[in-house]
Amino acid sequence: MHVPDGFIDAPVSVAAGVAAAAAVAVSLRGARRELDERTAPLAGLVAAFIFAVQMLNFPVAAGTSGHLLGGALAAILVGPYTGVLCVAVVLLMQGILFADGGLTALGVNILNMAVVTVLVSYAVLRLLLRVLPAGRRSVTVAAFAGALLSVPGAAVMFTLLYALGGTTDVPIGKVFTAMAGVHVLIGIGEALITAATVGAVIAVRPDLVHGARGLAAPLKLRVGGVLVDAPAAAPVTVPAAARSARSPRRLWLTGLVTALVLAGFVSFYASSSPDGLEKVAADKGIDAKARQHAAADSPLADYSVKDVDDARLSGGLAGVIGVGATVAVGSGIFWAVRRRRAQDLTASATTAPSAG
Repeated sequence: MHVPDGFIDAPVSVAAGVAAAAAVAVSLRGARRELDERTAPLAGLVAAFIFAVQMLNFPVAAGTSGHLLGGALAAILVGPYTGVLCVAVVLLMQGILFADGGLTALGVNILNMAVVTVLVSYAVLRLLLRVLPAGRRSVTVAAFAGALLSVPGAAVMFTLLYALGGTTDVPIGKVFTAMAGVHVLIGIGEALITAATVGAVIAVRPDLVHGARGLAAPLKLRVGGVLVDAPAAAPVTVPAAARSARSPRRLWLTGLVTALVLAGFVSFYASSSPDGLEKVAADKGIDAKARQHAAADSPLADYSVKDVDDARLSGGLAGVIGVGATVAVGSGIFWAVRRRRAQDLTASATTAPSAG
């Protein structure tokens, strides 16, 4: 659903850019509460994984494909504020390096693919977890539902922005019907990928899944026929070897290798059909005033390496470079946010005694 330059006029694009910048600023502040010494390294990996999976377009209808948007996956794994930042980093890398998604439309894309998808999916997740039985399976079910609804939610946001600033004269009713219809189908693929990934991580490290926190039900004992809370267990000293085994390093390495394989090899077999927005734009004439991407001359434009003639090798190298760049930039940002949180905690601890 990457919106190119020229679909939305300048005033609405600027307004979307301001709104997106505000959302990123709020997310940078909010991410300080979400990122700790265990999850901060994983946030960059989540961004890289989303980049890799977005290269795997899957067929959804005749001549149409879809791909992961990633907002639901990021929000559930690392939190809503960090999730917005993860998808924003992916969009930035795609726009600058690969000429995917317009640069003047970057704000539009962040609103559609990062902010809306995170808000919708995380709201659905929290709502369902209030009514479903506490447990890992409920998180996976809620992740499926949240991801499913997040994609048509993004399509509705695009339709609204097009209604405000579309550069072509296409009836908004036709745009809404076409966008909603195809993106409901894409949402099914999004939901399957999100639920499978969340379920896999929960199976090995449920403590690292933000959406699964606080779900453990208190242990109950039956005393005289009445269920009562069990007394709290005494603190247990964990040996250094056990702490090392619980380190997220193994999960991080596994995830990185998976992202590299997906982007560097599996992406060659992705559907070549246009995605939902491209198909709708071509069929309805929305793309009549589309402009050439400012980064069209990038050596990585269109996810291929310039001057490498072999298509498989060219696309694979581009994917590997993209994963590496995304994990590097994302990790740098999240490390800085984590460091700022540590500084805030230190400052709070220093000033607390004087306040008394």
